Amino acid sequence: MAIAAAAPTSDTERSIRVMIVDDALVVRGIVSRWLQEEPGIEVVATHRSAKNALEDLLRTAPDVVVLDIEMPDMDGVTALPLLLEKKPDISVIIASTLTRRNAELSIRCLNLGATDCLAKPQTSGEMTSTADFRRELTSRIRALGSRAVSRRRTIVPAKTDAPVRAPAPAVTKSKPDFSFAKRSSEPPKLRKFSTSVPRALVVGSSTGGPQALAVFFAGVKPILSRVPVLVTQHMPPSFTTILAEHIGRVTGTTCHEPVDGEAVRAGVIYIAPGGHHMKVATGPNGPVIRITDDPPVNFCKPAVDPLFQSALQVWGASLAAVVLTGMGADGARGGLAIADAGGTVIAQDEETSVVWGMPGATAQAGACAAILPLPEIAPRVVNLILGTR
Repeated sequence: MAIAAAAPTSDTERSIRVMIVDDALVVRGIVSRWLQEEPGIEVVATHRSAKNALEDLLRTAPDVVVLDIEMPDMDGVTALPLLLEKKPDISVIIASTLTRRNAELSIRCLNLGATDCLAKPQTSGEMTSTADFRRELTSRIRALGSRAVSRRRTIVPAKTDAPVRAPAPAVTKSKPDFSFAKRSSEPPKLRKFSTSVPRALVVGSSTGGPQALAVFFAGVKPILSRVPVLVTQHMPPSFTTILAEHIGRVTGTTCHEPVDGEAVRAGVIYIAPGGHHMKVATGPNGPVIRITDDPPVNFCKPAVDPLFQSALQVWGASLAAVVLTGMGADGARGGLAIADAGGTVIAQDEETSVVWGMPGATAQAGACAAILPLPEIAPRVVNLILGTR
């Protein structure tokens, strides 16, 4: 069975339209109920088969598709490029259970054009009781669907006799504190670049991050042997392991999830392990990695701010930070601290970001020396580390 709705009308142009594709009836029912309870989100279809989803895609016109990987008839990896070919403007969130195989398939889907991936609870009981998955899924749908709603409201004028409704909130009720970096209509003020040549590079990313990291690391190959690179990408366990392996292949450089107490060395890329924070500390023989089980920061674990703030204590003004696409404001506080201490912070621009949350908050906080399109970030970082500016 499937629920379906007609293509958008003036009554629904303010709503984010969602299609759920999962062979588990319980999952479809629970997720559909969650989303129907959210203001500004409309579930336009649910399907147990990717083939049915493909047949129904143009008629129901979803903005966001929540796609399972393992399904009868056609799996999510096969269906994904067909969905994007049929409707290139949709955002696809891969939702799969937490196994290494599914993590590998999820990363593959990201390379094929999926926008984000989430670890789905293992059982229906966990699905019913967990608040984290509901919050993460809903917030991603809001972040990814908001652009489609904006486009629709611009293109389709509202009828003059239609009732006026308040726009849907941009985030869920439980949200990070944006008060220190409120959005402004004024362009963000830029800092001067640090006069110190960076001795370490830290990177933070979230939604859209794996794809952005691939582009970034392909461009910074010339300097990877000169500095250690430490990355926090919002991802669960297993997913970060596969991400590290993928980046290692892209760069031809050692890239892995470190262990607590491991020495930090130039020429190595360290990926924060899912479910833990990665920090840096000064050891007797130089910088070392600290892996902690501290509570989530900005609702994230791993989080970017603990990495940025701890790295600042080790390298001071000789630290460069890059904030890539992602929702929320994680990284903005740490980025501001780095900038205030004389380091350099670069953020991805809004146009090339999947979600301009993290880089936007960092920019509005006044932390950035540059706000650049994704393809221009790596060349600038290369020049910084080579000392050529």
